[in-house]
Amino acid sequence: MASPPTKTKDTSMITPRQKFEGHTDFVGGVIHLPDGQRIITCSDDGSLRVWNLKSGKQIGEDWRDGESEVWTIALSPDGKKVVSGSDDGAVRLWDVDTCKVIAKWTGHTIRVMSVCWSRNGQRVVSGSSDGTVKQWDVESGETIFEPIRIETGREVWAVTYSPDMTLIATGGYDGPWNMSIKPDEFPIKIWDAKTSKLVATLKHPEAPVYALAWTKDGKTLISGSSNNSIRTWDTTKWEQTALLDEHTECVFAIAISPNGRILASASYDNTARLWNLDNGQPISSPFEHANEVTSVSFSADGKQLATGCCDKNAYMWDVAAIVREAGLDDLLSDPKANMTLLHVRDIFVGW
Repeated sequence: MASPPTKTKDTSMITPRQKFEGHTDFVGGVIHLPDGQRIITCSDDGSLRVWNLKSGKQIGEDWRDGESEVWTIALSPDGKKVVSGSDDGAVRLWDVDTCKVIAKWTGHTIRVMSVCWSRNGQRVVSGSSDGTVKQWDVESGETIFEPIRIETGREVWAVTYSPDMTLIATGGYDGPWNMSIKPDEFPIKIWDAKTSKLVATLKHPEAPVYALAWTKDGKTLISGSSNNSIRTWDTTKWEQTALLDEHTECVFAIAISPNGRILASASYDNTARLWNLDNGQPISSPFEHANEVTSVSFSADGKQLATGCCDKNAYMWDVAAIVREAGLDDLLSDPKANMTLLHVRDIFVGW
């Protein structure tokens, strides 16, 4: 994926095109709706909210089901439902049109840090701080297959299906958090989705993994971690292929553009970044925020990026203008792209 560095045109003073204000605590997740006119955010204030992209104003009332903090959200492949993970350990299924909970799945014993839809929209996988991964049948609401249990662990912070739904990748750490954790206790683990058996272990150096995204062709897995790095992995050999290391603090979330050419990352260094996946280089100067950035989401056409921030706000950025200013217009096209967005995993880890 990476090739010799090529210098890109500096795009300084990047400012957001829109700001979304209203949450009373940090915004932990953000997703675009397919109509290109709305986004949905989730927050530690216990709510999900819908926003008009053009005006920046909230649409309707807060979505609420109890008072528990909402850590993560993901949109169904058909764009009609949202699944959320909360501090109370529940996974909730929301109807986008009615703005109501239509199902509440219980089984985790503590906060749900990550959720992901299967590509066919029939299953949801969830990862929790209780050290388990569960798969849910969307129609019945029942858990399917055996839960995945991290043998010595307590925390699953990132979880994602492979495109063919045969594998599940998890990130986090094995063992209780303390300063004496050894580097080999931060692996990315690959599991068989049907048997829950461990298939492969990717030795991730020095730091827990907070974010995972799988490319549509299934050949590359991308990770973001607390040692400030983004890494790409060859899934045919389960080996690292590239290192993207411009961030100066933890990488909390990553997203791949719909045409598979651009990666977005969110970091504790108060920035979001765009990366050229053709050569592994940053596309522009960072998108500066007032506080830690917790989530990133591309619009369906890949021309806009939404970010969630610990300053309680969400923001919209003009990706198309930024990429063109950098002289990389070709990254907006999709003539032969073989990687597309499978899952946008927005996560923030609180201390």
